[in-house]
Amino acid sequence: MSVKSIIGSTVELIIKVVALVFIASYIIKTATAAYDYGYRIFTEAPVSLGEGRVISVIVEDPVSVRDVGQMLEERGLIRDANLFVIQELLSEDHGKIQPGIYDLSTSMTAQEMVAVMAADAPEEEEENAE
Repeated sequence: MSVKSIIGSTVELIIKVVALVFIASYIIKTATAAYDYGYRIFTEAPVSLGEGRVISVIVEDPVSVRDVGQMLEERGLIRDANLFVIQELLSEDHGKIQPGIYDLSTSMTAQEMVAVMAADAPEEEEENAE
């Protein structure tokens, strides 16, 4: 073997090892981020513990979950609007958010906020009871 072929083989091996390390670190980083995001879907804590602040929000017709999530994030009620969209999609109240004015607290979870915004209006409940 010549010196050039040995150097070429060594350089090729180094490039393959560096590429493998880069790919492995990218996969680990991406998998960790995906796991963290998936974990947060079901365990996201409220923005504040204790009593929290009560903030009134207006949900207008037509209702878009993405718009509601962005509004809640802007008001400081949730941390991530995209996460809210997924939480609403997986909740029992999927597609039931109604237009209206709601008093939401920073001590509420996203699931609790969706439940409040999906509740029937009091007038509708009284009409159904008759």
